[in-house]
Amino acid sequence: MPELIAPTTRLHASWIASRDEWGRGVHQDGAGLRAVDEVDTPDGFARWVARLHEAEGTAFDGWVPCTFRWIVEGDRYLGAIALRHELNDFLLDAGGHIGYGVRPSARGRGLAGWALAGILPEARKLGLARVLLTCKVSNPASARTIERAGGVLEDVRDTELGTLRRYWITL
Repeated sequence: MPELIAPTTRLHASWIASRDEWGRGVHQDGAGLRAVDEVDTPDGFARWVARLHEAEGTAFDGWVPCTFRWIVEGDRYLGAIALRHELNDFLLDAGGHIGYGVRPSARGRGLAGWALAGILPEARKLGLARVLLTCKVSNPASARTIERAGGVLEDVRDTELGTLRRYWITL
């Protein structure tokens, strides 16, 4: 049975295996990984995990405060979901409040929808009345996930991330 947990150094090896499935340097939605983050060594990974925890209450490097959760099953890292506590101009246009990603070998199990349902109560606790989610027009699986969670399409627009579908979920 999957769980949503706070990021932990305990899952370093499993996280690295997931990263390698995605491919080195490939963006993982919801993970909070930046190009400058060094995650291969235990110390580098620990610094990155600590930054993810710090992000819950602190804006840094132009990023808004954010709650990161990992989707895990036992000791296997399956993916991540991020709940951004507010929107800046970029997030309003392209990124949204919530981003998620599931490792390639774990897709098709409904984990993204499960994680989305699990993070929405956290958005309510933050006092958000609605949340914005986006997905690429070329990702119909993500569009279905958002729509099943109650997402209402606002528009399709060209952004710096490409052409995106923008949805609002009323809480």
